[in-house]
Amino acid sequence: MPRLTKTFTARFGHAPEGVWSAPGRVNLIGEHTDYNGGLALPIALPHRTRCAASPREDDLLRIHSLQDDAFVEVLIQDVAPDMPKGWTAYVAGVLWSLREAGYAVRGLDVVVDGQVPLGAGLSSSAALECSVAAAASDLFGLDLLGSVEGRSALAAACQRAENDIAGAPTGGMDQAASMHATKKHALRLDCRDGATTQVPFDLSAHDFTLLVTDTRASHALADGQYGARRDSCETAADVLGVEFLRDVDPSALDEALAKLPDDVLRRRTRHVVTEIARVDEVVEALRQGDLAEVGRLFTASHESLRDDYEVSCTELDLVVDTALAEGALGARMTGGGFGGSAIALVPAADAERVTAAIAAAFANAKLTAPISFSVTAAGPAAKD
Repeated sequence: MPRLTKTFTARFGHAPEGVWSAPGRVNLIGEHTDYNGGLALPIALPHRTRCAASPREDDLLRIHSLQDDAFVEVLIQDVAPDMPKGWTAYVAGVLWSLREAGYAVRGLDVVVDGQVPLGAGLSSSAALECSVAAAASDLFGLDLLGSVEGRSALAAACQRAENDIAGAPTGGMDQAASMHATKKHALRLDCRDGATTQVPFDLSAHDFTLLVTDTRASHALADGQYGARRDSCETAADVLGVEFLRDVDPSALDEALAKLPDDVLRRRTRHVVTEIARVDEVVEALRQGDLAEVGRLFTASHESLRDDYEVSCTELDLVVDTALAEGALGARMTGGGFGGSAIALVPAADAERVTAAIAAAFANAKLTAPISFSVTAAGPAAKD
């Protein structure tokens, strides 16, 4: 943190009024369900993005990062799709979105320090957005961090920034996790009404750990693949006469699939409906302490994402297959897919061995070396 505040002071000629941070997230299960009105079960990561900030008297945003030499200035009223470009759109978009929602915000001087791995499917973008939103809430007296409803409003503003300004058609899971998650708990998120429930998630009590592997196969959610999946789901919902695929009863799935006109829509729908059901099955298994069942459901989720939703890739499959071969109770890709990260439920004593086996498998396949690390469920966006 000293480097962050020193850089801020050197850049702007005064110390920041404070530093705020927000976590990335890893989703335990419930992938590509958020924009279908479904359920998800993320945890917040220990990895956080920090934002040193001070308010301005005008509407100018001045943005800098420890990870990037770029220095961007933009007026809030000039913020629009592709204005500004790149990662600064996530920062500017938050202030624009809060103002669009009726909150009295002004310009900011901002320096960010992003410690959530980029392109890893761990929601570095939401961590960035939520750190800035937390800063804006405090600096402009919005008082939104002190209540569930206020945090939900900030999460909604961050999602709109990502959708409308950054141009990534994501659902709201990432921002909700960054705003609502708590330590040693997973967050059961109902993406239709925004309701959240804290589910105990302390693997250390069972001598297990959650191993995350960043495959370093970069993905980009704005490249059309993500949007194509979302379009397919909306088309299927229209054909079935429901608002969201969440409304398809799992017990009537075969009947629903028979009504769809092509195999792609059938496979996309089958994944979403079964994945939503798996979320509550994992919640129940966690409450019962049945980690073997949690692992089975993780693997079933990966198979569905790989075969029906077609968002996996060679690197993700290799992590999953290797972890399972080395004794993981279950493993799956996590995040939007097409690269990014995978998770595995492994005995804590075996984490180093599984990590080494994954690294060796990548080396044998002549793939870029992955990065694996164990994580615990961390806390939400807050002032440091």
